Amino acid sequence: MVLESLTSPENAENKYYFMLLLGFLFSAIAAVLSYSLQGPSPSLLFVFFTAIPAIPIMYAIIKYEEGKDIVYESEKKLLKEHVKALRAFIFLFIGMVLGMTLIFAVVPSEVKFVLFETQLDNFLSIQNSSPHTGMVTGGAWASFSHIFFNNVRVLVLSVIFSFLFGAGAIFILTWNASVIAAAIGSFIRNNLSVAAEFLGLSRLIFSLETVTTGLLMYSIHGIPEILAYFTAALAGGIISVAVIKHDFNSENFEKILLDSVDLLVFSLVLLFVAALLEVFVTPLIF
Repeated sequence: MVLESLTSPENAENKYYFMLLLGFLFSAIAAVLSYSLQGPSPSLLFVFFTAIPAIPIMYAIIKYEEGKDIVYESEKKLLKEHVKALRAFIFLFIGMVLGMTLIFAVVPSEVKFVLFETQLDNFLSIQNSSPHTGMVTGGAWASFSHIFFNNVRVLVLSVIFSFLFGAGAIFILTWNASVIAAAIGSFIRNNLSVAAEFLGLSRLIFSLETVTTGLLMYSIHGIPEILAYFTAALAGGIISVAVIKHDFNSENFEKILLDSVDLLVFSLVLLFVAALLEVFVTPLIF
C-alpha cells in the first residue's frame, strides 16, 4: 500500500514532525475528494477519507509498541518508549486539526457548510448544552463532573474500537479533530470579520492574534484530552495485537496486559487534568 510506505514506525516516532505534515496532507486530500464526490454526507466522508490513510501508519506503530513489551523488562522504560508513539499520534492529530482549520477558515461559505455540516451541528449542540452554564446552577464541580465522565465515555469507546479493529480509534479521533477544527475555524472567521475595517499591518496583526487565540483556546485542555484518547487507543491496540500473537496464559501476555493497564490509568489521569483545565483555567484566560 502506497500510504503505508510513506513512513515507518521508527521514523514516525523519531521524526514526529513529519506526522504533522501527513495529518495536514491527509485532511487536504480528503477535503478535495469528499467535496468532489458530493455524496449523501460529504462532511462524514471528509472524516472517513482523512482517517483511512492514517490507519496503516497508526496500526504499524501499535504493532511496533507491542513488540517493545517483549524486549523491555522495565515498565518505566516501556512507558518512556510509549511516549514516542504518543508523540507521533499527537502530531498526526495536530496536523489534521491545522489542515481542517485552514480549510474551514479560507474556503467559501458554501464549501464550508458542505464539508463541515455535521460538525457544525455537533458544535452548536455542544454550545447550547455547554456544561459551563452549570457553573451558575450546579457549580464548577458539576461542570467538571459532566465533562470528565463524558470524556471517559469517549475514552472507553477508543479502547473498544482499538481492541476490535486495531487502529479503529482513529475514526473517533479524526471526528474530534474535525469538530475542534470547526470550533476554531468558526472563532477565527467570526473574529476576522471584525478586522474588515482595519488595513495593512494592523489587519495582519489582528489576524495573527485571532488565529493564535483560537488555537490556544482549545489547546490548553484539548491536548491532554486528546493525548488521553490516544493513550487509551494504544492500550487497546496493544492488547488486540497481543491476543493475535500470544497465548493467553503466557508470561508475555501477562506483561503486556499489565503495560496496557498502566496506559489506561495514565489516560484517566490525563482526562482528569484536562477536565480541570477546561473548567477552571480556560475560562479565566478566554
